Amino acid sequence: MSNTTPSERPARRPIGRGVMPVLALRPHAAARALGVSRSFFYAEILPELRVVRRGRLRLVPVTELEAWLQKNAARALVS
Repeated sequence: MSNTTPSERPARRPIGRGVMPVLALRPHAAARALGVSRSFFYAEILPELRVVRRGRLRLVPVTELEAWLQKNAARALVS
């Protein structure tokens, strides 16, 4: 049994016999993963991200979300 919580584990999706990590999310799933509303994600976050587009499909690479979080994370003030 692992000591990590579900939010600390990388998302994985079963593929055949193995498990493959999720590489990209649709915008609504990316918003959910960040804990923000879809409208906030589309207005404030998505314009800053590189996305993969194929026809009407838009995919947000998980690495882009992680980089955005690192770039926008505020350091806690230590008193």
